[in-house]
Amino acid sequence: MKVILIEDVKSLGKKGDTVNVSDGYARNMLFPKKLGIEATPKNINDLKLQKAHEEKVAQEQLEEARAFAKELESKEVTVSVKMGEGGRVFGSVSTKEVAEAAKSQLGYEIDKKKMQLSSPIKSVGTTLVPVKIHPKVTAQLKVIVREA
Repeated sequence: MKVILIEDVKSLGKKGDTVNVSDGYARNMLFPKKLGIEATPKNINDLKLQKAHEEKVAQEQLEEARAFAKELESKEVTVSVKMGEGGRVFGSVSTKEVAEAAKSQLGYEIDKKKMQLSSPIKSVGTTLVPVKIHPKVTAQLKVIVREA
């Protein structure tokens, strides 16, 4: 019997796959637990429409992420830090401070976990901080560190 999986089933397939299983397994295991439905022409067509809709939504999200990345790359954030003798910075600037500065100066809610800063900024000047907006889109946010 052909079955369309509604959920991921270990050792059988992923959600949306069409698989061949025995009639008893389908009737006694998959259907009662709502893990699959029979692969009738109507259900196959519904699955195709659902996949097309999901692809369209994913494409729209990707386009929005690209537009936001372009906008973010044209902006800059300024962070002030205390300086000691010889131009040394007290402490460092982490993604938390950059996220707070972006919220206050630009009005963007950027998650500090999305910022991919390899090590905290410990010097005055301009630094490009990579921000992962979407799995396929990464923007460079310009961060200017100044003396307070």
